[in-house]
Amino acid sequence: MSFDTLGLSAELLRAVAGQGYSEPTPVQRAAIPVILEGRDILAGAQTGTGKTAGFTLPLLQRLAAVPRTGKGRHPVRALILVPTRELAAQVGESVATYGKHLPLNSAIIFGGVKINPQIQKLQRGVDIVIATPGRLLDHVSQRTVDLSTIEILVLDEADRMLDMGFIRDIRRILALLPKQRQNLLFSATYSTEMRQLADSLLHNPAQVEVARRNTPAERVAQVVHPVDRERKRELLSFMIGTQNWRQVLVFTRTKHGANRLSEQLEKDGISSAAIHGNKSQGARTRALADFKAGAVRVLVATDIAARGLDIDQLPHVVNYELPSVPEDYVHRIGRTGRAGNDGQAVSLVCVDENKLLVDIERLLRRDLPKVVIQGYEVDPAIRAEPIRKPRAGQGNRSGSAAGNRQGNKTVHAAGKHPVGKSAGAAGKRPAGKSRNKPGNAPGRGRGKAPARGNGARQVRAR
Repeated sequence: MSFDTLGLSAELLRAVAGQGYSEPTPVQRAAIPVILEGRDILAGAQTGTGKTAGFTLPLLQRLAAVPRTGKGRHPVRALILVPTRELAAQVGESVATYGKHLPLNSAIIFGGVKINPQIQKLQRGVDIVIATPGRLLDHVSQRTVDLSTIEILVLDEADRMLDMGFIRDIRRILALLPKQRQNLLFSATYSTEMRQLADSLLHNPAQVEVARRNTPAERVAQVVHPVDRERKRELLSFMIGTQNWRQVLVFTRTKHGANRLSEQLEKDGISSAAIHGNKSQGARTRALADFKAGAVRVLVATDIAARGLDIDQLPHVVNYELPSVPEDYVHRIGRTGRAGNDGQAVSLVCVDENKLLVDIERLLRRDLPKVVIQGYEVDPAIRAEPIRKPRAGQGNRSGSAAGNRQGNKTVHAAGKHPVGKSAGAAGKRPAGKSRNKPGNAPGRGRGKAPARGNGARQVRAR
């Protein structure tokens, strides 16, 4: 089957061909015709399966088929909600690439950067907004965006948004949308909360599932290397050096851990960079660009990067520390084995993480192969120690989310503020600055943080 058979317009087929694609992926074959019909959709698809084009192409066609009415600034007609800045940038790039032959405009809205350029873009008029929930609500509060004219809503990586505790923000946004609209929900994993959201949002949806739920991509070879906690870094450096790995994405559990590991790898002579929520958007963009270009061999990341990093033919993903949430394992290793390529996912597991490994294997419904590297055998005398949970603002969940307002100069580590600065002080705020309600420190959500039940996370996304 070719893209010609899916009912796409000549302009879109031209753009697809320009990217070198001729045959749609399974999720594209299943989703595109249904979305073109105007139906709601619930799609279960792993990262790397082509799902972004699976909703972007039909969305563009449906908008282009109905010309704008009236003169002046045209209304926002489609909203794509995503959990992270990186994913927003990736989806925005896809919208621009596939829509370049169509008279449609788009804007990418996320935190960590100044808000004024986004306001100016919105004031010029856009058809499509790609946004993270928190920054979108900033624009709503400043009345710089009107959501009452939305015709198509997309929730991309919906499970990740729920994991990060965005359900309250999502419900606030849904309340601002017109009742009559098309809803497209894409998710790699399913949970009770995910199903409840789908039931409340979708109307007689078509269900598309191209792989068994909560499973990684089939082309990813997975292996576990048992190792003592104090020898993980040594083993990682050994494997990168002896196996001549040139491009490796490594996941840690905390921001501090990512920084520390990156520095240690540099001391071992392995070029490395760290990417996490405490980094400015510019620093994150540069680190990712250097990694893609081969200027650094290792990119050390927290789970902020488990979604939205689109790296062609990434060969290796390493879980330096297992995630506390089993579903995040699926998202992490989904960075490799994309678009039909083979990939390798390596997990370095110490005695502290045995329960986490059991939880992951239960989710996958199979045991992962365990291979002990000679010279790095586990010392049976070492006892398991509790895994310390990250502090608020320090763990992997602040991701791109969060209240990290580096672009607006209001974030300070661990909630501390310089003398004379008050992070939530009442009073006028300079133009272009994101708001913080009185008494709320940056990096915190408005009001109480969501409870840690049903997969909710205590962060706020920007």
